[in-house]
Amino acid sequence: MAATFDVGRGIFTLTTRNTTYQMMADSFGYLLHLYYGAKTAGFTDWGLTFADRGFSGSPYELGRDRTYSLDALPQEFPTQGTGDYRSPMLVVRDSEGTCGADLHYVSHEITEGKYSLPGLPAVYANPGEEAQTLAITLRNERLGLNVRLLYGVIPDKDIITRSVIVSNNGEKAFTVQKLYSSCLDFTHGDFDLITFYGRHAFERQYQRHNLKHGIFSVGSRRGMSSHQYSPFIILAGHDATESHGRCWGMHFVYSGGFCAEAEHDQYRQTRLIMGLAQDKFSYELEPGEEITGPEVIMTFSSEGLGKLSHSFHACIRENICRGKFRDSPRPVILNTWEALYFDFDGRKILDVAESAKALGVDMLVLDDGWFMNRNDDFRALGDWKADEAKLGCTLSELVNKVKSIGLDFGIWVEPEMISEDSELYRGHRDWAMVIPGEKPVLARNQLVLDLSRRDVREYIIQSMRGILNEGVTYLKWDYNRSIAELYSHEGSNGKLAYKYILGLYEILERITSEYPGVLIEGCAGGGGRFDAGMLYYTPQIWCSDNTDAVDRLSIHYGTSFGFPMSAVAAHVSTCPNHQTGRITPLSTRYTVSMTGAFGYELDPLKLTDDERREISRQIQQYKVDREIITSGLYYRLSRPEDINRYCAWEYVSQDGSKALINAVIPQNHGNMPVIYITPRGLTHGAFYRDIQTGETYPADALMDSGFPLDMPKSDCESFTLRLERV
Repeated sequence: MAATFDVGRGIFTLTTRNTTYQMMADSFGYLLHLYYGAKTAGFTDWGLTFADRGFSGSPYELGRDRTYSLDALPQEFPTQGTGDYRSPMLVVRDSEGTCGADLHYVSHEITEGKYSLPGLPAVYANPGEEAQTLAITLRNERLGLNVRLLYGVIPDKDIITRSVIVSNNGEKAFTVQKLYSSCLDFTHGDFDLITFYGRHAFERQYQRHNLKHGIFSVGSRRGMSSHQYSPFIILAGHDATESHGRCWGMHFVYSGGFCAEAEHDQYRQTRLIMGLAQDKFSYELEPGEEITGPEVIMTFSSEGLGKLSHSFHACIRENICRGKFRDSPRPVILNTWEALYFDFDGRKILDVAESAKALGVDMLVLDDGWFMNRNDDFRALGDWKADEAKLGCTLSELVNKVKSIGLDFGIWVEPEMISEDSELYRGHRDWAMVIPGEKPVLARNQLVLDLSRRDVREYIIQSMRGILNEGVTYLKWDYNRSIAELYSHEGSNGKLAYKYILGLYEILERITSEYPGVLIEGCAGGGGRFDAGMLYYTPQIWCSDNTDAVDRLSIHYGTSFGFPMSAVAAHVSTCPNHQTGRITPLSTRYTVSMTGAFGYELDPLKLTDDERREISRQIQQYKVDREIITSGLYYRLSRPEDINRYCAWEYVSQDGSKALINAVIPQNHGNMPVIYITPRGLTHGAFYRDIQTGETYPADALMDSGFPLDMPKSDCESFTLRLERV
């Protein structure tokens, strides 16, 4: 059994292939956290300690006994107002403005299968895959407040998920002011916190620091998961490396504002919590109403960061992503944005399509500029009608012409946005989130539609139907600004940030259900909404608006800790690069870009004959390697401090029979020391053959001593080694 309950001790145990998670409903009705770590037998309540903690208060029912304090004990769902002064997961304000809600264990239920969440994405179990759900109910009698803690267990993947449902079963309204979904309390340990920071065009940069006394938090107040911080964090033992040591990860399955906090307290205990952003959040619950906290995916590894990543990769690839393209090969794309920007007509598109087809491309994606009056980014968002004068035909006719060339057809959309200079805005000014009496904040010359409104959602769905019914089989779903103003003409503005994301998910759920053969690529100015919530609907996401191969090394490196390569969309673009001006070899641009969602972002009509031949070879090779890239185990072969000197990574097939190793040396220097790459994941005792040279290597020697890279002759050289087990 993945989930069990010992009645005599009040201990819940969740078990996966390699991990154990335990908590206890104690004699006072408090739910205490006991253990999350390597798989173990028996019970771990002996790890709790009790002592007089001075100014740390005790529950009233203990009377003069001062040895029990929630300010020092590890908890599963800490709340405000219980004498625990550390960061709470729940803050509730009653109808008189009083905060505080003491929760006590009421009951629990263990069921087969993995729970789902109404209106929210969540991990699902595949047919035949073992899974169980533990639901624990806590209650506050004064408010009539019920909290239902949900735990999902996918044993074979070492995955445990957490979510929470807060409901009002009382007679008066109360307001939820803070709601987090997951907590891990550690009574001791020397930990590092790994987070991923960034900015537009430079997302998910690796950052690691040792936790000292105090609170460290990352999050987003921008209405999306953001370019600035990823909703994915790792707590690692100070000595943890890629292949050694203990580490714990939390992945928020949500695309809006979030916060993750790590607190090292007065007793050198560490609390790690994650949930909805508290900023601009004030969710009033009337009697009979409830709110669901988005899911957090958790995993533990005693074998270092690489194993932790593999667990998250498998879960997201196989238990978050859905639909036709979860397992099937993704098309090789040519996107027109950096090739043409707004400067095109129908004839140019067809010329590009014919040239792309000759290279071996599978799909042409027409980016921004295809709809009425959209010749720059100042106008027309929301008016999703094709500019037939510009295209020289209807959208349906253009789609059919491209398909007759032999390519599938995709198109760019930004459905959540509206331009002031648009027919939609002139007819529905109240659909935009603008605070009355205030001048709106403009970002990329656009405003945000109020997705909490049903009429807005219906308009977007109808608009997308109009496009997809023309034969389009791919949408690049963009989102090019943060939310500064939260205002709805329908009220309930404290709920708006949350309801906006629920509205987005409803739209995506309906579209993906109605058009199961359509591939949607998520995008938010590149990687501004690169999260597990979006991957539930869009199995790939444009990783960054920065297509520079050197910058992409660190972007892909950070992304790989929590996300599978099958989710990473990356394109070979032209040089000098449009973001950095850097010139890199075409071969290196390919090596960096050949992820699970691969393509090109350049004008094929401007290529030289040599470049055409090289790109044709690249596409042919990618289609040979595509399976191992999208479904293989991914290994980072360089450390963060190595990336400016070299960056190396590896794909190994699930059965260990093949390996694909890539490396890039960003800068060449005089009389450089030789760089050795040490692969991992090969079969012990086996031999591997270099497919290109035929030379054979013993796997154990390769994984121990590594192999030398050729000395580079210029900056930004790349190297590839394909191995096959013999």
